Amino acid sequence: MDKEKKEVKLKRKLIKKTKGNSWIFYVTIISFVLSALLIMITSKTLKDVSIATAFILLYIIILIGIIFDTIGISVASANIATFHSMASKKMYGAKKAIWLVKNADKVSSFCNDVIGDICGVISGAASALIIVTLFSNISTNGISWPNLIMSGVVASTTVGGKAIGKKIAVNNGEKIVYKTGVVIQFFIGGKDNK
Repeated sequence: MDKEKKEVKLKRKLIKKTKGNSWIFYVTIISFVLSALLIMITSKTLKDVSIATAFILLYIIILIGIIFDTIGISVASANIATFHSMASKKMYGAKKAIWLVKNADKVSSFCNDVIGDICGVISGAASALIIVTLFSNISTNGISWPNLIMSGVVASTTVGGKAIGKKIAVNNGEKIVYKTGVVIQFFIGGKDNK
């Protein structure tokens, strides 16, 4: 009997390990497709808008990366017991928050790595397009000072924003996860029964 139990446990571990590996494959493919698609859309969009609009779009992209990074850290640091208590009181979105915390590794990877990193790549490409548009007629003698300055501003805004987001996430993780659960529940619709 013990041998059968050990075999069942071993099979379950193997299945979990295989599922984990398939997630890595899927998230890699999703990242490639999303980044290629979003860079293409961003490039086309930024060519057809004013410089002011391009800067607004650039900072929206950076803000999206910061928000998703904050959600990813919140999910990884949240205490699931809080959401079980909320779910027992039938609070709207609590069961979605439980799902987020139970799947913290995948949710955090998606938010931080897929969305956060793609936003970083897109903001870099967007800033390069803005620089090309603004300074295409200026000779820089091999050194593109505007590009260096723009890259520095984008990088420091992203890193500083994510640092602030991480601090907020660690101190208010449960609130952020719950609000995220509410948003997910709102867009999925219906009763919170999952």
